[in-house]
Amino acid sequence: MDPLNLFDQRTYKIGLALSGGGVKGLCHAGVLKALNEVGIKPDIISGVSSGALVGALYADGYTPDEIAVCFEEINFRTMTKIRLPDGGFFKTDIFQKFLTKKLRARTFEELSIPLRVIATDLDNGKSVTFKSGPLIDPIVASCSFPVLFSPKIINGIHYVDGGVLKNFPVSIIRRDCEKVIGINASPLVVGEYKQSIINVAMRSYNFMFKANILHDKELCDLLIEPLDLGNYDTFDVDKERDIYELGYRSAKQMLSVKLDTKLV
Repeated sequence: MDPLNLFDQRTYKIGLALSGGGVKGLCHAGVLKALNEVGIKPDIISGVSSGALVGALYADGYTPDEIAVCFEEINFRTMTKIRLPDGGFFKTDIFQKFLTKKLRARTFEELSIPLRVIATDLDNGKSVTFKSGPLIDPIVASCSFPVLFSPKIINGIHYVDGGVLKNFPVSIIRRDCEKVIGINASPLVVGEYKQSIINVAMRSYNFMFKANILHDKELCDLLIEPLDLGNYDTFDVDKERDIYELGYRSAKQMLSVKLDTKLV
């Protein structure tokens, strides 16, 4: 017997889980556009890293097209400041100011859709879900890719990218939802790569992040996972529009074949 059947009453009809994936997370916005066009809107969202960013913007009232424009304003080279490596090569002060400017909500409670943001507690070695209180710091924490970015300190605890332990947060909302749609922007695709320090580090991190998504993929009622995202790098900042369109096309194609009318 499926243990999920033991839960007779769910709080939300449709949940949406958004994986991490760097700039590839913009595919989430493309998928949201396709979902909106067929009348599917989430009642709750969980997000990790770039998925947390997209989820926050959407829950704050931004349309998918507006989210795409926001991503185009996020430039890796201008959103970070290099520093001596005492916890990360880059600070995220400019990124935090960007979020403060863009997000109208200052707390989770002010969002129009409930949001769960996942970060990794680096001090105690555990995954943490933020769902109430101040909004911006948890998003910055969830996006703080280890080594490249300094950990975000919240209430004296150092946090890094939520994808370290939970890169696909389906299980975070599974028990609370009748149906869960999962969008995985980090498909495990093995291809060629350049032999440089940054590329070797990114490839190694990506393998670790992708290894913890397998169980969560099985928990989805509808899994959208554009495999062509494997052709893009995590910080492929010049390809935002292509990634957005890829997410939209992939979702449109899947929905035309596999749409479960109970999701509507």
